[in-house]
Amino acid sequence: MASLKELKGRINSVKSTQKITKAKQMVAAAKLRKAQAAAEAGRPYAERLNAVMASIAGKVAGSEGAPKLLGGTGSDQRHLLVVVNTDKGLCGGLNSNLVKAAKVKAAELVAAGKDVRFYLVGKKGRAPIKREYPDRIAQQFDTADVRNPGYAEAEAIAAELIEMFDAGKFDVAHLVYPVFKSALAQDPVVEQLIPVPAPARTEASAAAVEYEPDEEEILAELLPRYVKTQLFTALLEREASEQGASMTAMDNATRNAGELINKLTIQYNRSRQAAITTELIEIIAGAEAL
Repeated sequence: MASLKELKGRINSVKSTQKITKAKQMVAAAKLRKAQAAAEAGRPYAERLNAVMASIAGKVAGSEGAPKLLGGTGSDQRHLLVVVNTDKGLCGGLNSNLVKAAKVKAAELVAAGKDVRFYLVGKKGRAPIKREYPDRIAQQFDTADVRNPGYAEAEAIAAELIEMFDAGKFDVAHLVYPVFKSALAQDPVVEQLIPVPAPARTEASAAAVEYEPDEEEILAELLPRYVKTQLFTALLEREASEQGASMTAMDNATRNAGELINKLTIQYNRSRQAAITTELIEIIAGAEAL
């Protein structure tokens, strides 16, 4: 049984931890508002770009003049999984869920006889992928030194991916990233990034429109921008998801610390009462002996 000194030390230690988790929870809550606003503000732009892509790509897809980013290499043997993890921990199961989704997709591709490689963004989540696929890491992109990763980082990643694609290092790239829904829910999604999938055409996008210059020239400019936008969206969603998951994890940790403090305090009081009772009995016994 722990001594009174040990119990008191544990109580003070847990209280110190509780102060830290509470502070981290408040910081994450403050950052979440900004990150969530940025993620939500970027979604309409991405949706509108999809609509424009549907209008133009639908006329060009499958033709001989289709840009390589749209038409592909003519093969789907080599696949690249672009996994967007966070750079910091203490955010619950966010990164483990992303890694799990990436591994499931990789297993499906390997089972189909495909060659799979990984492009890892963010520090967290790298270790489990490297352990299972040590020889399949094509590239890594570090965002740890950037306070608020944004469009500049998305451009850099997109430029590297497009360069790899043009060099024939992969045929298909899939983007694995979290979608922020709430502080309690951040769902990992897997979407094809390269070649750019032609979005489904709607009635509005199917309207008769004449383009100047022609569709191929417009797509040559638009497709790289589309890849950058998708990566930018993934980074925004990652930031919001990280802060939401961190806020929830720290809130749970703070509550758990409070419960542990209560249990330890009860145990301490009981042990103290038992010690006092034992001391009184010894004093009484000593007095009677006199």
